This record gives sequence, C-alpha cells and structure tokens, in this order.
Amino acid sequence: MTNSAPIAHPLVDLLPAVKVMAQHGPTDVVVQGLTLDSRQAGPGMVFFALRGAQTDGHQFIDKAVAQGTAVVVCENLPPSLDPATAYVQVPDSAEAMAHMAAAFYGHPSRQLQLVGVTGTNGKTTCATLLHKLFRELGHHVGLLSTVQNQIDEEVIPATHTTPDAIRLNELLARMLRAGCTYVFMEVSSHAVVQHRTTALRFVGGIFTNLTHDHLDYHGTFDEYLKAKKGFFDQLGKDAFALTNADDKRGPVMLQNTAARRETYSLRSMATFRGKLLENAVHGLHLEIDGREVQFRLIGVFNAYNLLAVYGAAVLLGEDPTEALTVLSGLTSAPGRFEPIVAERTRVTGIVDYAHTPDALENVLSTIAQIRQPSQQVITVVGCGGNRDAAKRPVMANLAAKGSNRVVLTSDNPRFEDPNAILSQMQAGVQAQDLGKVLTIPDRREAIKTAVALAQPGDIVLVAGKGHETYQEVQGVRGAFDDKQVLQEMFDLLNK
Repeated sequence: MTNSAPIAHPLVDLLPAVKVMAQHGPTDVVVQGLTLDSRQAGPGMVFFALRGAQTDGHQFIDKAVAQGTAVVVCENLPPSLDPATAYVQVPDSAEAMAHMAAAFYGHPSRQLQLVGVTGTNGKTTCATLLHKLFRELGHHVGLLSTVQNQIDEEVIPATHTTPDAIRLNELLARMLRAGCTYVFMEVSSHAVVQHRTTALRFVGGIFTNLTHDHLDYHGTFDEYLKAKKGFFDQLGKDAFALTNADDKRGPVMLQNTAARRETYSLRSMATFRGKLLENAVHGLHLEIDGREVQFRLIGVFNAYNLLAVYGAAVLLGEDPTEALTVLSGLTSAPGRFEPIVAERTRVTGIVDYAHTPDALENVLSTIAQIRQPSQQVITVVGCGGNRDAAKRPVMANLAAKGSNRVVLTSDNPRFEDPNAILSQMQAGVQAQDLGKVLTIPDRREAIKTAVALAQPGDIVLVAGKGHETYQEVQGVRGAFDDKQVLQEMFDLLNK
C-alpha cells in the first residue's frame, strides 16, 4: 500500500497540473502545509486566496504574509510583494488549490475505488447504504456524507456535504492509510462549481434525481443542472456513470461523459431493472433483475436508492445475489424516514430530512401509501433561512395538501427573521386548507403541539432537519435534535 501521509514538498512538485499565469519571489520554497484560512497561515504554509460568496480571501493576503506564510496562491497580485514570500498567480484559486492539495497528499483518490453520488435527494442514503453494504461484504470502506464521515466504523464529524479540497484530500489520504479500498462520497453541486472534487479520480458516479433546490446559490435551474452534469463530464473513460432513467434529467447527465453509461429504472428498460411489488409499513417488496427481495426500507424513493446501490455494487464487481441478500437487511441513514413509535398509544413519529418540495412530497406520498384510513397525518415543517425562498410557499402548500393537520415552525432561520419565513410559507396555503394549519415559531413547542394533537395510531411527521443535532439562529448553533425532542414529547405527554 502506498503511504499517502503528507510530507514536506518542494513548491515546484505541487504545480505541474496548475495553470500558472505568473510566479514571483523565491522558487526553492519547501511546503509543509496548506490552508485557505489566513489565521492558520505561517512559515512553510501555502495560503490560498479564494473568492467566496461572503468573503474574498484576497483581502487577507497581507495578514497571511505578516504571519510568515511561505506561499500565496491568488488570482490578483497585491500592489506590493514581499520579497521573502513566493506568489503564484492563477486564473482560479479554487481550481489551483484542488490540484495542489491532491499532489500534497500523494493523490490518494488514484489509489482508492472512489464513487461519487450526486442529485437533489437520495445522496446520503445511497452513500450510507453503499458504505454499509461493502462493510458487510468484508471490505475496508470510507464514507464522506452530509451526516458524517467514516473510516470503517470510526465516525469523523462532517461540516459540509463535500469538504473543501484540502480537507477532502487529507481525509482520503487518512482513509488510504487506514487500509480502505473503497470510498463512497456525496458530491454536492456546490462542490463541483467550487472545484472541491477537481483533481480527484472517480471509478464511478451515480445520479439520483434533480429537483428544485439551491437556486439561491446557482441562480437558475439550468445552472444547477449544469453543476450536477459537470461531475459526470469529469469522469474518465474507465469509470462508470450510473443514472436514474426514470428522471427526465437522468439521460442529460450522460450526454458528454466519457464514462461507461449505465442506467437503473422502475418503469422502463435499463441496465438494472426493478419492479415494485409492495410498499408497506414493514418495508419494500421488489423484484430486481428477476429476483424477488424484501427490504427493510420504506417508500418508492427508497426503491430507487436501493436500485442505484445494487447497480453500483454489481458494476464494482460484487456478486448480484450476495449484494441483494445483504441489502435486504440494511437500514437507512440517520434522519432519513426514521421511525419512532410511542409505546402506549402506538403513535408513529417519523423524522426526515425532507427540506425540498420534492423530498417532502415523496415522504408524504410514502406515508399516504402505507397509512390506514383511520390514521391522521400531522406534519411539522419549516424552511431554512438565507436559502432559496421560492420553495417556502410550495413546501407549506404540499404539507397542507398531504396532511390532516400542519404545524408550520422554524427550521434553521440563520440570519433571517423566523416570522418573515413563516409568513412566506403561510402565503402558499390554499384557502380551503387554512383551517388545518397552525403556526408556532418555537420548534420544540411545535413538535409538542403536534404530538398533543395525535390520537392513538396517528402519524407525526417532523420534516426538514433529519440527522441535524442543532438549530442555527443568528449565527449560533444551539443543541436541537428532532428525534430526541419527539421522543421527549412522547414521554412527557404519556403517549
């Protein structure tokens, strides 16, 4: 196994893949570390001046130089250059950082079977199921996901869906040193646009679906689509590109890829063909490539996730029957259609990360398919602040249409006024549904009210935050876990 532990590198060794426009200062610099945070800059370090949505790293070049940073990588040179500092001018600092980080850590992705999962919904479930499946099949496996990063069973907390290029290559190198042969990772649209995955070698890419999300960042749906497609455009000819043939954007992902094109479907001909036989509260009954299998996961959306995971496993060389056998016993990722049942009244609580219209509609549709006529559905839902505001009225309308009662509440308001967000949500509720909608800004009180409204056997859906264990208000993250609060309310109200 190649050791990819970081060592000191001559600067010149980190630049072969970088588009260098100009270079000033010492050329014999030895690099001992990389950072995009000027506060961490110092002797032996490379400081990358990145342009972000909120700040521009070029404003902190002087601070990094004052702290003795060895190298500055930037798009625009400062007016005066320190003679003891090496300056590397590039057209795109983020792209340069990706190439230099990969080189600094010994190109770990080239020594791993790295598979990326992209799409609006299902990324976390697919990546988590692949990690669980390949662990059960006897492999050492890394996971990079929204919920958490893992090396086999060791959990490393996650801060972003896809870490920055430095942290990403550092994690991959750590996984390689730990003996991992496979790594499954979520690839966000932000990560593609910001070059976080540039310079990584993937052996496969999976597309789940594409719906309305992140338009606050990408501006238009076309730009969002282009970002997702960009991941497949970067795949090599030795990789596979596995796409959902039932999503109308699925074939678009494959248009310009050099990778081997594969598909999965519940409705049409595909490389991996599934048929839904039963979708019930105890799980899914599917026929996959001629084999009937009972799964513990619930919902049509999970039927697609299971098909994608199965297809990827087969494309990675695993035995189809063995893969299905193991998959049949697996549970989903935390906060993804996660049930909690009240002991005394058998009220079913469901915690789900559904924070987009499509995801919420999927969850409510799944509940509608498995519920009994006598069971009421009571939904608690909010929308995050400083994110795509266009989905707020849509989310409230979907919740009202698919539920008997709805409690609108705060999600992560961030720097926005929670009441302003809720007003935008309320505007989407149709006149005939107004009577079944309550608005309670305090999320704990909202969950408590929903549980109090529930009769024996009812279903309480708490949507939007899923696995998150915090609530972000005015830049401060306070402890808040939907699953824990739901259980507390079951106990408190003797449900």
